Amino acid sequence: MTVLAKHSAAINAVTKSRDAVDLGTKWAVTGILFAMFARPNEIRYFCSVTTVENQPKIVLGVTGGIACYKAVELVRLLVKASLRVRVIMTKSALEFVTPLTFQTLSGNPVATETFDLTQESQIGHINLADSADLFVIAPATANVIGKIASGIADDLLTTVLMATRAPVLVAPAMNIHMYENPILQENLRKLRRIGYHILEPAEGYLACGYEGQGRLPDPEKIAEEIKRLLRKKDLCGEKFLITAGPNREPLDPVRYISNRSSGKMGYALARAALRRGAEVVLVSGPTALDPPGGARLISVLTAAEMRAAVLKEYAQCTAVIMAAAVSDYRVATISDRKMKRGKDTVEVRLEPNPDILKELGQNKNGKWLVGFAAETEELTANAQKKLREKNLDMVVANNVAETGSGFDSDNNAATIIDRTGKTRSLPLMSKDELADQIYDHFLALKSPR
Repeated sequence: MTVLAKHSAAINAVTKSRDAVDLGTKWAVTGILFAMFARPNEIRYFCSVTTVENQPKIVLGVTGGIACYKAVELVRLLVKASLRVRVIMTKSALEFVTPLTFQTLSGNPVATETFDLTQESQIGHINLADSADLFVIAPATANVIGKIASGIADDLLTTVLMATRAPVLVAPAMNIHMYENPILQENLRKLRRIGYHILEPAEGYLACGYEGQGRLPDPEKIAEEIKRLLRKKDLCGEKFLITAGPNREPLDPVRYISNRSSGKMGYALARAALRRGAEVVLVSGPTALDPPGGARLISVLTAAEMRAAVLKEYAQCTAVIMAAAVSDYRVATISDRKMKRGKDTVEVRLEPNPDILKELGQNKNGKWLVGFAAETEELTANAQKKLREKNLDMVVANNVAETGSGFDSDNNAATIIDRTGKTRSLPLMSKDELADQIYDHFLALKSPR
């Protein structure tokens, strides 16, 4: 449903917040789609809104372990992502975190007792099982995993889980020796066989004093897996080769020439493609980012290394998205020793690097090519030139001089131009949101009505 927000207060509320905005009823604003001039000096904003009832519902089971504190942050992240969260706590979980904490963050009552008439009238335990779009257990102790694998339903969590038909994600967290126990591993294998999704625990220092595998993954990783499981798999069958990040062209053993790319756009594209069912090979220059789970990462430094990796993987992919800020030039002569500081001016001769995207465009062989154009002037004209000269199917152009977007930012505003001449301008949004917009355009271009 679409509503027309005319008042400045509503516009300010929408533009300044990515969270739900109260418009007087149960609506959740998911973002501004576009704006137009309706009359002189008047701007009308159209906002995409959905009813709260239509938001995906997550039932989160929290079991008793020190990792319960991470479940608190997980709820916050899920609510921020416009997901409805209902929490079920086991008796042991109550020893670590109070229900009030989860109730405050989720905005919903927390279920704790199976046979409590007051809770039943407020929550409806069978309704929890029926209405869940995804059932998540995080953290999942060895005890609850054993119960589930054996079909035991002796508390509220296991009872509701037994009744649900929703997909189930289990995130184990426990002592390393418990996790390596053959009985626990057999229980996990059984859950996988019947279709449960298991998120492997992370490695590191454990609360018990041991070090190894058994840590509950960071809430951000669990939230990403939840989004992946919820997302419509409309990119199944696609294998994307995505480049990301900067290059480093060495000047001497300790110095290099690079650019300000953080890799965030390329990594967002990889995450979105994985959520939507595609295979992803991510060729990345040096970044401070964690690679998306499920992507095959190939790390490179120079433009020459990136070119070699891309050409090696090119034959197996269905589409290439060149989101990396590839170095246009490299140092002609690299010093094998550190260049010492002196009083004289130092001149460095640069020579052009191969144009990877142009090379691919000359040998498309049925592949789809998407390029990026980071511009500071004449955005559309320069992007159209790049689209034409490099034989691209789509180009995503952004003005890196704009405040709050572009390099090293979590947000971006972009213009998508495709080979049919269609141009689509997108307002400032998160790079994860922009990634989905790019794939929506990609699918529409592949399957014209």
